[in-house]
Amino acid sequence: MTIVRHSKTQQELIMARTTKTLTVSLPPQIYEEIERLARLERKTKSELFRDMVSVYEDHLDEERWEKLRRLGRATAKKYRLSSERDIEELVHEARGIRD
Repeated sequence: MTIVRHSKTQQELIMARTTKTLTVSLPPQIYEEIERLARLERKTKSELFRDMVSVYEDHLDEERWEKLRRLGRATAKKYRLSSERDIEELVHEARGIRD
């Protein structure tokens, strides 16, 4: 049997956490709903929270894409663009390219 001795720094690295702790304050009803959802999904509250953050990030991404789509529609309307060919012509015109 071999006994391995680690320095204090090595021990700290071995035992280092790969997560951070976050403390939040919630109204009792929301806390109870989180407890209920965690039981229903058979997840820890931490897992449920990570899932919720992921869903929220997806929501934000979709909002950003929708904003870009609205901007694209407004730009197309402003420049009377109705096809990819119209866009190509506008780009060529801006670059001074002639067909």
